[in-house]
Formats: sequence, C-alpha cells, structure tokens
Amino acid sequence: MLQRFLTATAAGALLVACSQPATDTDTTGTGNDMTDATDMEDGAERNIVEIDPANDPRVWLEEVEGEEALAWVEGQNERTFERLTGDERYQGLYDAALEVYQSNDRIPYGSYQNGYIWNFWRDATNTHGLWRRTSLESYLSDNTEWETVLDLDAVAEAEGVNWVWQGSSCLSPDYRRCIITLSDGGQDASVRREFDLESRTFVEDGFVSPEAKGGISWVDEDTVLFGFATSEENSTTSGYPVSVYRWERGTAWEDATEVLRGDREDVGVWGFRVEDNAGNVYMMASEADTFFETTWWYLPDEGEPVSLPIPARSSISGLYNNQLLFTLEEEWDRGNGDVFPQGALLSFDFGEFARSGEIGDVATVFVPGPRQSIGGIGIANGTVLLQIDDNVTGQLWRYDTRDGGWQGTRIPTPDNLTLGLFGTSPHHNLAFLNAEGFLTPDSLYMVNVPTGSVTQVDSTPAWFDDENLIVEQLETASTDGTMIPYFVVRHRDTVMDGTTPTLLYAYGGFQVSIQPSYSGVRGRLWLERGGAYVVANIRGGGEFGPAWHQAGLMMNRQRIYDDLISVAEQLIEDGLTSPDHLGVYGGSNGGLLTGVMYTQRPDLWGAVVSAVPLLDMLRYHMLLAGASWMGEYGDPNDPDEGGFLRTISPYHNVDANGEYPEIYLYTSTKDDRVHPGHARKMAHLLEALGHPYLYYENTEGGHSSAANLAESARRDALLYTFLSQRLMDSE
Repeated sequence: MLQRFLTATAAGALLVACSQPATDTDTTGTGNDMTDATDMEDGAERNIVEIDPANDPRVWLEEVEGEEALAWVEGQNERTFERLTGDERYQGLYDAALEVYQSNDRIPYGSYQNGYIWNFWRDATNTHGLWRRTSLESYLSDNTEWETVLDLDAVAEAEGVNWVWQGSSCLSPDYRRCIITLSDGGQDASVRREFDLESRTFVEDGFVSPEAKGGISWVDEDTVLFGFATSEENSTTSGYPVSVYRWERGTAWEDATEVLRGDREDVGVWGFRVEDNAGNVYMMASEADTFFETTWWYLPDEGEPVSLPIPARSSISGLYNNQLLFTLEEEWDRGNGDVFPQGALLSFDFGEFARSGEIGDVATVFVPGPRQSIGGIGIANGTVLLQIDDNVTGQLWRYDTRDGGWQGTRIPTPDNLTLGLFGTSPHHNLAFLNAEGFLTPDSLYMVNVPTGSVTQVDSTPAWFDDENLIVEQLETASTDGTMIPYFVVRHRDTVMDGTTPTLLYAYGGFQVSIQPSYSGVRGRLWLERGGAYVVANIRGGGEFGPAWHQAGLMMNRQRIYDDLISVAEQLIEDGLTSPDHLGVYGGSNGGLLTGVMYTQRPDLWGAVVSAVPLLDMLRYHMLLAGASWMGEYGDPNDPDEGGFLRTISPYHNVDANGEYPEIYLYTSTKDDRVHPGHARKMAHLLEALGHPYLYYENTEGGHSSAANLAESARRDALLYTFLSQRLMDSE
C-alpha cells in the first residue's frame, strides 16, 4: 500500500518539585525573554514566558551542527548520563534491552521475490547489517541457510561512513538490478546506488544519486524516474523534491529530463511505478499539495502528464487486473448520481483512463464500518488482500471480482490481535502476516492465496513473565462526550489504591493507528518490574478511519489533548494510579502531545517524556520538514491558526511561577525530519527558569534516535531508569 511520508516513532517520568520564580535570562548573551504576568489561577499569579518567534533568543540552538549548540548538548548529555547511568539499575536495564535487540531468536522478516526471501539483518556482530537471501523452502525449515548478498559493515568500514540501511527496490520481473538506499547516520537524506545482484557489486557508472531527500523508481533497466531535493531550485519549502525527472543510463543526473514540476509550496513531488498481475505497467506521480491533499498524475511514455480526476484527499493503493484501487479520505460526489463515502476503497479501469483521460465506472470494493479502518492492502497474483482493523484488532479479507463487482471473503486468522500484512506482490500468490498483542509475542504466518489458508511459520520467544498480567480494553468520555477507547496492561491482582507506577502512551496525529504490540523491552524493563502500561486511542489517529483523524485537525486540536487528559483522569479515578505514579510518554507528534500535557495539566503527572518532539509551534514550519505539516497543525502566520497554535505551543506556555514535574526530553542530532532545536530550546528555557528536566541528544540515529541496536538499548535503558526514579521510587 502506498503510504504517506511521515511515520511516527514509538521508542518507549518525575519528582514533583516546586518551581522557583525566575527571570528567563539567556546565558549565551544573545538576549532575554520577556515574562508576562497574566491571569490568576487558584490564587497563584501565572507568569507565562513571552517568546517572540521573530526574535527568539534561543535561535542559536537551531544551528544543528553549530559549535556553541553542540557544546551545550555535550554538557546536557554529561549531566543526564551522570544521573541515569549512575543509577544502580541502569546497567541491568541496558543488558536486558540489548539481549532482546541482539537476539538471534528474532523473526527474520523479509520480502518474497523471484523465488527467494530477502531479509536485512543486524545483530551484535553485524552492527550495520547484512542484506541476505534464502530459498522459500529453506526459510520455512527449522535450519534456514542464509546467503549474504551485501555486507553493509564491510561497505561502511571501507568507505568510512556510518551507513544505515534504508531499503532496496529491485526491477521486476527479473530482479537483476536494484537500487539500494543508504543514509549517513540514519537521517532522511540518503544516497541511492545501483546494485547488480548477479555480481553482487555496486554498478560502476550506474545510477548513483547525491545525498538528498527524495526518491527514485525504475522505468526499465536503463531508465529511472527520480526527484532529489538538492537545491532551492529543485526543492519545495518543506525540503522535498519539487520535480520528477527521467534519467537515462549513461548520462549525468543533472542532465535528466524534467517530466513534471509542482509548486514550491507543495509538500513534495514523487514519481513511482505501478504494475499488476496481468503485466500492465504505468508510471505515475504524486504531487502532495498538502500533507493530506494530493494531485495524482499519470505519466505516459509520450505526451504530457495527465491528472487523475479523483478527490484530493485520496490515496492510491495498487493495481489489480488493470483496476486502480484507491481509498477516500473524504466523501466523493462525482456529479453523475454516484456518491461514495469517506473511508471507502474504490476501483476503476486504469487502462481505459490511460487511453481516454476519463474515468468510467467506479466500483466499491469495501466500506469500513464506524469502528473499522483499513490497516493494509496487498495486491497478490490472484486476489486483493485487505487487513481490516475492527475496534483496534485485526482481520484479514480477500476481495475478488465476481458477477460484475467486488466480493469479499474473510480468511481465518488469530483473534483479538494486531495483524500486519506484508510480502504481497502481483507476481506471486503468497503473502505474510504478523500477529501480536501486548502479551502475545510476534508470530509470522504465511498466507496461501489460492487456498485461503494461513500457516504459522515462525514466532519469537516470550521475553518476560506474563503469567499474572492481564489486558483490558476500556473507554471513557472526553469533554465533548466522545467515547475514547484505551488499553490497560497490568497485574491481575493490582490493588486499586493509586500506587501502581503507570506509563500512558499515545500519539494522536497524522491518521496513525496505535495498536496492541508486543515489546520484550517494555515487558522486561517495565511490566515485569511492577509497572502498568496504558495505550490511549485518542482522536487524531487512524484507528477508526479518516473522520477520527480529521476531528482533531488544526484548530480542533484541543480535542486530542482533552481526550488524553480524560483518559488520565479516569485512570486516577479508578484507583489504578495517582499523579505521583503516572507518567505520560510520546514521540514526534506524540512528543508535542506530551509537551502539551506538561504545560496544560502538570498536576496530572509524576513523569513526562517528550521524544524527538515538536515543541515550538510558532516556528515549526521554518524548521526542516515542518512546512509539510501545516495541513495537520495549521499555519503560524495565519492570524486565527497562529493564534490557536500560540495557546497550545509548549515552548510558549511555560509558567515561570508554575510547579511542574520533571520532564525528560530526548532527540537526535541526525534527525532531519523533526528539528532537534525543538527539544534543545525547551530544555534551555526550563534550565533558565529552574524547572526540573533532563535532556539527552544522540549524535546519530535519525528520527528513531538510534542508528544501531546498542544505541537502541541505551536509549531505552535511559528512559526506563528515568521512569523508575520518578514513578517507582518512594522519594
């Protein structure tokens, strides 16, 4: 399924101290913030720090590799390491996490093409990783024999670059030539290099890109489409490619022919290839006008690009028997009597459109119910597979064209688990399915499309003792009466006296669904040690389709925050936990969420964790990819939208006289998606005000804050040490 460009990270706090009134004096000599005594609340004068986004005294921290900024980061890391790694629990937590990450009992997930299973694998020895393959028969056996195709550790050592694998794209149906995407340190900006599978070497004088955000797609063995954001001329204001080019073998990429140019104010423009089970191949492009509105283009071999007359809020899902499948994020009235509902999966004859430039009959494949959403779509050689989420648990269906329309049949799968469909291709009739739950380790299933059978082929071991743990799915009313579901994982004999250390996680944005998942690290470092874990399916996510997401867009965003506050209050009312023992955690957009929890309801938390966060919502559109998210958050320069953003922006709503829990902020220098300046500036502000905080910045790792397995273990051990200190310790 073609997906949009942002995914959320989910990587995994606090002695409540009296904050002392302070003047926010910038310690670098670059200027002072002004404080503004505002309203009176409960008899205490609020003193909100006023920060002018046009004259921010901490703008020096936005210089990612700036000498002064990195010196400040180094000092913060030393302070954080001294406290957290000095805790006697840290080493045990690190060792337990590393054992999970480096275990050879992990499932080697892969793709199936040309008779082989392809997998990328990292472990204690292969820190950068191995790209390898095995036959399907060997993969399904108890003793899989892997054949190394590319040793990325050897490449990294030879070239002196901290290469991080970002994926491969091989040209069907021969799969002889591939494009390998590699990132220096885990950032989004990457290089693409042509690789020959027969010689197992990078192709000399082949297709090699500069380091840039963008993409590349095969047309044929001697031609690719690409878009690289290398300069202002070929970039949007969001930092993504503005044009699609056709690049012929033997020529320089700078001399490629422009096929389609978007607007500078677009999010970006990407070319891609669609092919089906009947041998039809089309080149297309997506022009993302906003993060959620797209103009879709057909790129014929000859002639001008042709735009598809489908709604801007729609997503193309694939091609089957020349039928182009796409989902709607808005209602579609064609003006001819046909009206299709929001959330529907539809199809039309793309061959007919390629010939005439017009869409004929449109067929309905599937319409989700009010508590359903489409979790994944896979095109196989003989059917279309749909992974459907029903009240946040998974089902698998197959859809076929019969009697002039689409008809669905449910395929039996394990009940009440999160399902993940992958490995489908129009060139074969196999698919793979992952199944997991909070207390159910990942299991890998193979789907035989012709028979509709599902067979378990692998599973991971249980990493923690769950014998006395239970999972509950509950719900509570938000401030507007909307019922918000949430999951609670706890000990079955939990005494509801408010003393259980509880970690509440949520995301609430970009139509990203947060579902039950198995984490050996979370189980070992938190659940097994007496903690409870809660996941809130608040609005802004995709758990119940586009409407659930759109209910919290832009100036309606307070609904999302009210949802999470309502869940927290319910947990306290039920006696599961209390503010001294309740922590809230989120990353990326979820880091903004927890930042808002910190400023709006500091009384609810004993710990706040804000990971790779957005926190300055008045300058976010000026930092890295931030401009691409204005469809989600709004425009800071718009009087109404900017006025609302000021009311929620954590960086602009810190009370100098307020009492706050200790917050743990962590980010990555190599994150070129969410600027590390957000977390840096928030920490610096709290430092100046004397509010308790910890700050950690990994110098590698991109948006995940970890470039290898050891860094992942360190990130998680620091996190759970902090949570232990703040939520489990008596003082």
